[in-house]
Amino acid sequence: MSSDAITLLKADHREIRRLFREYHRTGPRAVKAKARLVNQIIELLTVHTYVENEVVYPQVREMLPQLEDDVLESYEEHHVADVLCAELAAMKPEDERFDAKTTVLIENVTHHIKEEEDDWFPKVRSGLRRKQLRELGTELEAAKQRAPRNPAQPSAMKKAVDAVLP
Repeated sequence: MSSDAITLLKADHREIRRLFREYHRTGPRAVKAKARLVNQIIELLTVHTYVENEVVYPQVREMLPQLEDDVLESYEEHHVADVLCAELAAMKPEDERFDAKTTVLIENVTHHIKEEEDDWFPKVRSGLRRKQLRELGTELEAAKQRAPRNPAQPSAMKKAVDAVLP
């Protein structure tokens, strides 16, 4: 039996934050380690934003219309993360702005995670039944299997842009 959607998303958040901490612990000369970590961060974020954009947000938006503004803001925050991931994926860790761009990505995603966990998830949990959260979790797990793994895959950026455009 699968976990509910919020439990699964929080597990993703823990892994993402772990990679962020590991990145911050690397020294300025640890170029290979930084490259490896950023690649892992990009993959996790690409999958995570995909499943939220494709499964979680549309269904929550339909089931809990009072959260419409929260969902739209989340789409925009994902768009920013997707753009930063695409730019980082095209950079070398030796590039002058690599660390700065990674820092901006980390700051933006950390803000987004905090908003979701402190504000949005409690609203969703109180608005949906346990069965709905489990069904959403099952769909989320299936979406992870088909999700793009990097922003260079055409479907990743297209889905992100289509999600926010009318």
